[in-house]
Amino acid sequence: MPDLRTRRLPLLLATAAVIAAGLAIRLAPLGWPPMVVKYAGSILWGAMVYGLVAFLRPAAETRRLVAVAGLIAVAVELFRLVHAPWLDAFRLTLPGQLLLGRIFSVWNLLAYAAGIAAAAGLDAAARRT
Repeated sequence: MPDLRTRRLPLLLATAAVIAAGLAIRLAPLGWPPMVVKYAGSILWGAMVYGLVAFLRPAAETRRLVAVAGLIAVAVELFRLVHAPWLDAFRLTLPGQLLLGRIFSVWNLLAYAAGIAAAAGLDAAARRT
């Protein structure tokens, strides 16, 4: 296994690429159907969460990273059920929409799981090389 410094840089770069792709999908007028834009963005959001968790804990086992990223994704989705005026106002802004979302959806949880699984699979393959 490479040392933690050499593992962190690829994780950081991959996570930055995922963020850029997510922003492009959500913000660029690509002409894709709204459902594709929504769920592709959610899949990439899940991959981003995995990437950030892996960056913070590069020595952790992949399954532990998946568990932590999954818990974060579920917590953020459940947090959408909490309503306060200041929080709802933030959710109406672009950063609020991208970071927290606005409406609870079980489908988002499935999309996050797909993104986390894909990122974990790529990370596990990279660790083996």
